[in-house]
Amino acid sequence: MMEAQVKSTEELMHTLPLELQQEVRDFVVFLLEKQTKKPRGKLRMDWAGALKDWRDQYTSVELQHQASNWMAGKQ
Repeated sequence: MMEAQVKSTEELMHTLPLELQQEVRDFVVFLLEKQTKKPRGKLRMDWAGALKDWRDQYTSVELQHQASNWMAGKQ
């Protein structure tokens, strides 16, 4: 195991089968994209209160489920 600590990441990667080398590459690309992602804009709250007409028909949990169904195009 000490030998693995001395080898570079690239040397270790080349000892893997080709399909696992591709997974390593994909993961590195993912990490790079994650690092360079721009921060999202300010959280919008314009939806607040949009479901108030339904509060007498549904509990808050039922409303959450129903809203998910509406967003998914289900009825």
